[in-house]
Amino acid sequence: MNWVIASDHAGFNLKNILASKLQELGYFVADLGTHNATDSVDYPDYADKAAQAILSSGADMGILVCGSGIGVSMRANRYKGIRAPLIHNEFTARAAKEHSNANIICFGERVTDAETALHCLQTFIDAKFEGGRHQNRLDKLDAPLNDIA
Repeated sequence: MNWVIASDHAGFNLKNILASKLQELGYFVADLGTHNATDSVDYPDYADKAAQAILSSGADMGILVCGSGIGVSMRANRYKGIRAPLIHNEFTARAAKEHSNANIICFGERVTDAETALHCLQTFIDAKFEGGRHQNRLDKLDAPLNDIA
């Protein structure tokens, strides 16, 4: 399985910790940046890189990290076919895979400590998509919206 990982400056340290864990587990990891914690960068640029890598079939899974995790999650989820939940505990990590078949998981370095993030990553990797009723819900995520007004 091929992973991509990216962060802004506020998620740089946690990104590196998670990338190292994936490599330790034997996965290929493409680091899409940023490459330091001191130069301010814009999180949408890195979320775009990860989403595009997954959609182009260059990667199977991804991780995005910013300060809160909210920004990268919001940006990545704008892409049809990307399911990028914000993960902050074991339950959200498991549900992200089992119920939502997430293909990018998002973390906030300022709100989730490294130990918790590593545990959540392993939980996500170990979980399996349940399909069934959940597939119908995923199909609706990518379906065109009806006019609401």
